[in-house]
Amino acid sequence: MASLTVYSETGSEVGKYEIDTEQLANRVNKQLLHDAVVMYQANQRQGSHNTRTRGQVSGTTKKMYRQKGTGNARAGSRRSPVRVGGGVARTIKPRDYSYRLNKKALRLATRMAIRSKIDDGEIVVIDKLSFDAPATKKMAGVLKALGLENVTTLVATGATDPMVYKSGRNITGVAIQPVRELNALSVLKPKRMLITREALDQIKDGSFSANVHETSAN
Repeated sequence: MASLTVYSETGSEVGKYEIDTEQLANRVNKQLLHDAVVMYQANQRQGSHNTRTRGQVSGTTKKMYRQKGTGNARAGSRRSPVRVGGGVARTIKPRDYSYRLNKKALRLATRMAIRSKIDDGEIVVIDKLSFDAPATKKMAGVLKALGLENVTTLVATGATDPMVYKSGRNITGVAIQPVRELNALSVLKPKRMLITREALDQIKDGSFSANVHETSAN
């Protein structure tokens, strides 16, 4: 059982939040977390790299000089991989790096990632986070009051909130996601996680469903 301090937007303590981390995950499996993170990173790769073979570079295919009698080593055309401007011997072609682990494992990995944040004291609970209009300055003030200024932070909300998103999207190192879009990579990548009481309630009662549909960047 973990007891988390709940803060207001001004940084003052307003209460405590009790959560049983055993209900999130009975243990933190580092291998599963690693596998999930590598999968999400692979799915984000563009895979658009491309190099040309000797048959694809421009230039004449004529032999550079005669085979014998010049005192030089034997040489083919200027397209040879050993020549400047020639093709590449072992080319890299566009490919799709994406693959998929099973949904059950990915959901468990997300819960393990959240538990690891709680166990390591890297999670900050805020009573509520709401804006009437986009206000980057106000969001920056909230982060500063909570000791999260200049710290990479994931802000987790109970539901999609356009005002909160627009208020934090231009702050360096800050990412904003509703609970239903969380995954192991998004939770583990930043140093801290700022979560609203509403979002933590969804995690606690198991009503949130971790994101297992991270799409490829291809």
